[in-house]
Amino acid sequence: MVVATKTGMVRTGPNAFVPLGHPVYLKQEVELSLRHLKVDRIDLIQLHRIDPAVPLADQLGAFAELKEQGKVRHIGLSEVSLDQLTEAQAITPIASVQNLYNRVTRQSQDVLEYATANNIAFVPWFPIATGKLAGPGSPIAAIAEDLGATPAQVALAWLLHISPVILPIPGTTSLDHLAENLQAVKLSLSDSDMARLNALA
Repeated sequence: MVVATKTGMVRTGPNAFVPLGHPVYLKQEVELSLRHLKVDRIDLIQLHRIDPAVPLADQLGAFAELKEQGKVRHIGLSEVSLDQLTEAQAITPIASVQNLYNRVTRQSQDVLEYATANNIAFVPWFPIATGKLAGPGSPIAAIAEDLGATPAQVALAWLLHISPVILPIPGTTSLDHLAENLQAVKLSLSDSDMARLNALA
């Protein structure tokens, strides 16, 4: 098991968050995570959002310092553009990027392509996004029926076919649902299936 967590955001209201990338704060949050998770090292620490008020080199420098101390193994980013990712790569090795990405939301396609070319894990959040697109008669429902699978499994299989660096993180509230999601790795999508799913963007 690999434990990944994030820091770099503070809650300012019930549904309000703002970036906070001050190095002292970032280090403090990592130390708290180590304590709460009861581990000596965090396998992957991700910068939740880049704070525009703090130089990126200072934000990532805080993580790099902790990495040198053995408290962090890998450094990742969340919700970044391609320019931000390449800037970060010039500061310290980036192991992962966690951006919104699914069959219908592909604004991060250029980031995914860069990650694929540079062997950076791409962690799409909200990866299933079935919604209305999974209704009766939809391409996803039709493909799922042909494969004896669920629309969610098809959505995850599509992601896994897109790139070898993709690591989807579907949410779940039960072990049964988790087991169901894991079956997506066994689905084999044809070129025709992929074309139909790609057309949903």
